[in-house]
Amino acid sequence: MSLKVTETNLPGVVLIEPRVFTDPRGFFLETFNGSKYGACGIPETFVQDNHSQSSKGILRGLHYQITQPQGKLIYVVSGEIFDVAVDIRQGSPTFGQWTGITLSGENKRQLYIPEGFAHGFCVLSDTVDVIYKCTDFYSPEGERGIAWDDPEIGIDWPIDAAPLLSEKDKKNLKLSEMPAADLPQY
Repeated sequence: MSLKVTETNLPGVVLIEPRVFTDPRGFFLETFNGSKYGACGIPETFVQDNHSQSSKGILRGLHYQITQPQGKLIYVVSGEIFDVAVDIRQGSPTFGQWTGITLSGENKRQLYIPEGFAHGFCVLSDTVDVIYKCTDFYSPEGERGIAWDDPEIGIDWPIDAAPLLSEKDKKNLKLSEMPAADLPQY
């Protein structure tokens, strides 16, 4: 197998380390191969790719969709982020727990986050280019968010100052304040 797959503390959220081939010209790696990833339990079909560019001090998240929920395969082309998944599935034994992984253009690691988890990241480098594949299409009316600094979740973000947030993310509620209808079921 050309992939190293490591389970995180949240069942279904996995760290993927693709095999990287290097030589004097540079490197080559497969960022996705349906049959290889499928054999590791990751969906073989993604319907949308997104590219996000951000600067140091920016935090995006914690986002999810209640309608048209998305599984996401995240990787960094250049720069570095601290990528976070939070289990927000009502009735899950790991409800409200989080995991965080450093992804960078240098380490070429990927994180797969299945449906039912909120996702966010903070930028650790001067700039970053993040690519993520989604298992369903973006649904503006189904988009929801959890406060990045929810003390009950207690994410240990590796940042020194208050991050720059979008106006939408500034209004995100704590997980305990979310209406039950706005949270997925386990």
